[in-house]
Amino acid sequence: MSFRKVRIPVCRRAGRYRALALAVLAGIFFPAPGNAQQQPAASPDAALSGALSAACKQDAETFAGLLTADNAAAYRGLPGPQRTALMKRFVLLDQAGRPLLSTSTGGHPVVRCESPGFTTEMRFGETRLRENLAFVPVEIPLAGESSRSITFGLVREGGNWKLLSVGLILLDIPSMAKQWEQADMDAREDNAIANLRAAAAALETYRRAYGDWPESLALLGPAPPGGVSPQAAGLVDADLAAGSKDGYAIRYSIVPAAGNAAADDANKEETFVLAASPTEYGKTGRRSFFLDSAGILRGADKQGGLATSADPRVGPPPQ
Repeated sequence: MSFRKVRIPVCRRAGRYRALALAVLAGIFFPAPGNAQQQPAASPDAALSGALSAACKQDAETFAGLLTADNAAAYRGLPGPQRTALMKRFVLLDQAGRPLLSTSTGGHPVVRCESPGFTTEMRFGETRLRENLAFVPVEIPLAGESSRSITFGLVREGGNWKLLSVGLILLDIPSMAKQWEQADMDAREDNAIANLRAAAAALETYRRAYGDWPESLALLGPAPPGGVSPQAAGLVDADLAAGSKDGYAIRYSIVPAAGNAAADDANKEETFVLAASPTEYGKTGRRSFFLDSAGILRGADKQGGLATSADPRVGPPPQ
């Protein structure tokens, strides 16, 4: 019996969450570190039921205990939000729920996870045993869609059953963790770019409304109940107005007319530039970005420093 490793990408868009969740469901069954008080799973069915129930409750410790030793260690090393995200995908639910265990008419376990907004159900089939390996087919009915069938592989490790694979796809949490880390980094960099463009749009709106560029991003921030003003234009949220959002520091500068090399002599006027750099290089982001008033975006890995107009362009030119 041989297995192949697979790398499963992380979803960064809500519209693809369910599709990814189903894919990850095929590869994320790992309950908690076995401590002296934890009861070992006596059968593959019991181990899988325990993993699903732990994921339903978002109980990371119990969830980790049903993984093989290597995967459990890697899982525990993940940041808390990533551990929770795995459990959410495991049961296709965003909120923690209440697991209910029952038995089907065929005598097989049924794990039902009830959350405030939605409920999922996992119906086990006949377990197939092959020496120290076990395969448990699971059917998952989905509202408005055809039910999905997934086969989970388990291995006997240290006398207990541990989740090993989905079909012949071997769970590889260390490799998956690297992909998740990179995907999270990419998402934060995308957010930084979006925040720069949002700030640029707000600056243009401010100039049209008040006749000049604001002296700082703070003047673009939320307005009091009395209404907007040049001191509180209500054009961006408080974080962006403070120059720190989504793990990036946002800097704004007015470029004097004499320094606007992009314009010809007859049309020189003040412009602006924006820069975004990661507040924790390597954790909240790697690339730094630079956006000018013409909408040209530049960026590079500056080791946490500021990007400049000399850096390579990022993305297509502005329309």
